[in-house]
Parts: sequence; structure tokens; C-alpha cells
Amino acid sequence: MEPGTNPAVGSLQGFRKLDLTVRRRLDGLLHGEYGGVRLGPGSEAEELARYQPGHDVRRIDWKVTARAREPHLWLTQAQHELDTWLLLDQTPSMAFGTVAAEKADLATTVAGAFGLLMDGPGNRLGVGVLRTDGVTWSTPLAGRIAAHRALRAAPGPRDGTATQTLAEALSALAARHRRPGLRVIVSDLIDPAGAIERPFDWEAPLRRLAARHDVVVVEVVDPRELELPPVGQLVLVDPESGRQREVNSGDRRLRTAYANAAAVHRSATAAAVRAARAGHVLLRTDNDWIAELARFVRARRRLPPRRTQRRTR
Repeated sequence: MEPGTNPAVGSLQGFRKLDLTVRRRLDGLLHGEYGGVRLGPGSEAEELARYQPGHDVRRIDWKVTARAREPHLWLTQAQHELDTWLLLDQTPSMAFGTVAAEKADLATTVAGAFGLLMDGPGNRLGVGVLRTDGVTWSTPLAGRIAAHRALRAAPGPRDGTATQTLAEALSALAARHRRPGLRVIVSDLIDPAGAIERPFDWEAPLRRLAARHDVVVVEVVDPRELELPPVGQLVLVDPESGRQREVNSGDRRLRTAYANAAAVHRSATAAAVRAARAGHVLLRTDNDWIAELARFVRARRRLPPRRTQRRTR
């Protein structure tokens, strides 16, 4: 998919285009077995133990057995189908875009891409959509079906105050779906009150979520949120509160102050996500988001898993 393009959300042609793009540029990056947190049936050797009646003799390590003069074998890490839940932010702040697509469109397309990436035997993807009236949870479905449903979802409202914050939605996600798995958050991480510095109210629930699950935060931004163009008088409207403010974008000092505040916000959100031990990928409406997502996934695959030490007993 070329930079600045976006498949028609909800159309069959758009779904096929996204499917082709994912297969060509992302296919295989997230496929494979998902390691569990307990010992059990699997293929990855995890823990060396003395042989006990009932153990699989094919797992005996003969070199260790010869040194210890008693049978030892490797127990394996349990492997399960991947349980994925995606929280999609569709609050009014997402209904903004100055390139070829709005942030909400890009976020929806990213949700569909994750569904296609999760499509595998036994894998299920559930989606929670955060709008002004709260979170609507869908039934977990096979990845391809969930992707199609995500792309067909009705767009969120363009104005109004949300009754549920992102922090509350994260807490609800953690409470509703406790089985360890992958959790993906797609949002612009904009605070309704306009806070640009830590601590953000979503930090604590994100940290709790990441303590139990593998969490990826996809932050969606538009270039005009990073800097103002010098186009003269502008009327800026907050879509959630309805407040308006007239500014002169021709003022260089104003543009500099705006860019500095935006940079502070980007740095603060990155630090907050990093402190929560969650993955973080920044996608822009004017960039090749597929390339950015592929770069992020490849980098994460090079990281060691959480349990890399083999223990003996």
C-alpha cells in the first residue's frame, strides 16, 4: 500500500486490497505458535528435570543423564492458540485528518490488518470499540472474519464528550478478558483535558494490563497535530468539548510553541508506554503505515522472550 492511501472502509474491494497488502508485505511476521506461561505439551525445551514415571522418554537429554548418572529430560513450554483482543479508539478526537484519510480510518484499517495477521488455526480476535457511549465488545472470531467485521464497523461520532475514558476502557479490557495473550491498543492517546505531560490517567491501567499480557500500543497521529502550517487565521475546534479558539498560524512564535508542545506530548506518551513495558509503534496518516508496522514487528521478533533462562532442578 502506498503512503497516504487507505482502502475504502467497509467495502469488499477495500477488504480484498488490505488482504493483498498484508499478504505481500506483512504475511508471516506474526505467525507461529504462541508460548504459554506454564509447562506442558509443546516443542520448546524450557526446564531440565529428573525423569519421573510418566514423562516422555523422547525428551531425555542423554548427555546430562551421563554426567548426572541418573535420567534427566527437558520439560517443554506449553503452547496455545493466540488469544488476541484489540481496543479500537473511535472517540471524536480520532475524526481528524488532513492527508488522504482521517485517524479513525487508519485506526480501523490497522485493526483489520491485525485481524488478518492473527488468522491461524485456533486463533481468535475480539474487538472492543471505544466511542462516546462507551465500549462495545464483539464476540472473538477467527482473524479473517474479525478483520472483515472491523472494517465494516460504523464510524464513531465526530463530536461529543465520551462517557468512558481510555483509562476506564483499558481497565474494563483487563477485567473482562484475563486469559494471557496479545492485547493491541489503537488510539491517538490524546487526553480529553489536553494534558501533554505525565502522568497520564491511562498509564496505570496500561501497566497492569502489560503485567499479564503482551501489549502493543499503536499510536495514530496526523501531521497537523505535530506542527501548524503558516496559513493565516484559523479557528480550532475541540471535537469533544466544542470549545473554539481563533489563532494566527502566521505567527512564527505560535507555530514554534505548538510544535514544542506536540514534541513534549509525543515524548511523554512514548516514555509512558515504555515504562509500562508495552510495545509502541507510531503511525501517521501521511506515511506508509504498512512499512512502519512491518519494521516494528521485525524489531520485536529480535527481542528475547520473557522467559529465556532454562532452569534446572
